[in-house]
Amino acid sequence: MSLARMLLRTTVGGLMAGHGLQKLRGSFGGGGLARTEEMMRGIGMHPPALQARLVALTETCGGALTALGLFSPLGPAMICGTMATAIRKVHLKNGLWNSKRGYEYNLTLLAASIALAADGPGALSLDRLRGHERSGLVWGLAALGLGIGAAAANDALSERLRPAEPSSPAEEPAPDAADATTPATD
Repeated sequence: MSLARMLLRTTVGGLMAGHGLQKLRGSFGGGGLARTEEMMRGIGMHPPALQARLVALTETCGGALTALGLFSPLGPAMICGTMATAIRKVHLKNGLWNSKRGYEYNLTLLAASIALAADGPGALSLDRLRGHERSGLVWGLAALGLGIGAAAANDALSERLRPAEPSSPAEEPAPDAADATTPATD
């Protein structure tokens, strides 16, 4: 069973770390920070440059921590947070199935991350070597709660940092008659 858990942990975590590196450095054919910033701007995450770095680092670090079985359930929680945001901001409107750019893949990663947090990293992990392995339903729910809570906090921050919409010329007040006169001279 330890080998199976390690296989799941390293697959989910390793692929998530790679997905983050696509955003962070342009590795594995990814677009790097410039394309990630464009994506953040397109889905309304503000400020886009900060959001691009946050998602890239969260996916990279969360995936690496999960793959290594280190500081669990932090890594799975980070994956839960990015997947919750991806579902809400990008895929939910498209329905469940990936064939229509839906959220099935993101939901699968989210569920796998909860299961990994609940089962713990296992015997073949850095947490076990450190003597700090955590497991159980409470830890799975904690990972889910932390991930969704962080995603909600980030969404709220993004909304607060959203630039004000420019006012249209029709909404601007008409100039005051006193403003239209030339200044008096002494």
